[in-house]
Amino acid sequence: MSNTKIYYTKPSITELEVGYATDAARNGWGDKCYEYIEKFEAKFKEFTGSKYAIATSSCTGAIHMGLAALGIGLDDEVILADTNWIASAAPITYLGAKPIFVDILPDTWCVDPARVEDAITDKTKAILAVHIYGNLCEMDKLLAIGDKYGIPVIEDAAEAIGSYWHDHHAGTLGQFGTFSFHGTKTLTTGEGGMFITNNPELHEKVLALSNHGRAKGQVKQFWPDDIGFKYKMSNIQAAIGCGQMERIDDLVSRKRQIFQAYQAGLRDISGFSMNPEKKGTINGYWMPTVVFEKSTGVVREKLQVLFSKKNVDARGFFYPLSSLPMFDDRLGNLNSWDIPNRAINLPSYHDLTEREIERVGLIIKSSLIKG
Repeated sequence: MSNTKIYYTKPSITELEVGYATDAARNGWGDKCYEYIEKFEAKFKEFTGSKYAIATSSCTGAIHMGLAALGIGLDDEVILADTNWIASAAPITYLGAKPIFVDILPDTWCVDPARVEDAITDKTKAILAVHIYGNLCEMDKLLAIGDKYGIPVIEDAAEAIGSYWHDHHAGTLGQFGTFSFHGTKTLTTGEGGMFITNNPELHEKVLALSNHGRAKGQVKQFWPDDIGFKYKMSNIQAAIGCGQMERIDDLVSRKRQIFQAYQAGLRDISGFSMNPEKKGTINGYWMPTVVFEKSTGVVREKLQVLFSKKNVDARGFFYPLSSLPMFDDRLGNLNSWDIPNRAINLPSYHDLTEREIERVGLIIKSSLIKG
């Protein structure tokens, strides 16, 4: 069997995207400088079913602006899962607010609604539901909690394009949703993100904030109505995004095929779990993930050694945010501190072959034999 390097991810770029990007570079200036941005936003609204969309330079920026538009500021609190990437928590701190980390569920690895409700105080101003690795948060429970306490629920769907909660695309259920188009994602623009909402007032606020505080309809040139940010996507990036959106069904479908191939190849062994797809949901399976049972004795460090020896990249599961030096420990978040120690993200780029999937599966089987 070949020992060619298997990367954990890389984008799927065709001549379609190259052609659009070339056109944007040659012609997308002057009165055409927003042409592909507007097309990309329109295609994304159509795909997700959202009323409004704003292309941004990153998902982090989209979260930052959304929180700012909700009026979140100094000493406010935003509740989110402890096990996430820093990009979900950092924008909270940009506004002088405090991220409150609670534990995750053992099966979806998303935020535990019961722990969310336990953490609510009079300073709580938002609940941030992060759909990790394509898995979906328990949105019905989170929205019920939000309604009960009058707290907005917002969605970080950076990793969940193609994931659906009871016929609703991830990111469309809360006050707003955000997406990432980093080079590792199912849909990519290299870097970039998207803010979506069904709230017209929130849309107008974020639209102004994304362009230095210049309000839509302001007739004075170079006149900001407020201090905003510079989080706009470039026209060339959006051109790539337009090409990706024309292929989005195939891109998501291929992610699901890859996950199912892993699942089928590992069906004859036990001692682990993978991304769930609960009744009424569709998982976009951005990042196939294996969590080993404690009884197997398999730990992250041994896994990384095994993968490295076989010339295969594998990502470690996100560390608990409360373990990072800039935050206080939350050792009571037992799942968040335990699961990452016995988990691994598997390669999942679109061009992954059956032989390569088999190679990765053999490493998983080997790890269970060696323990």
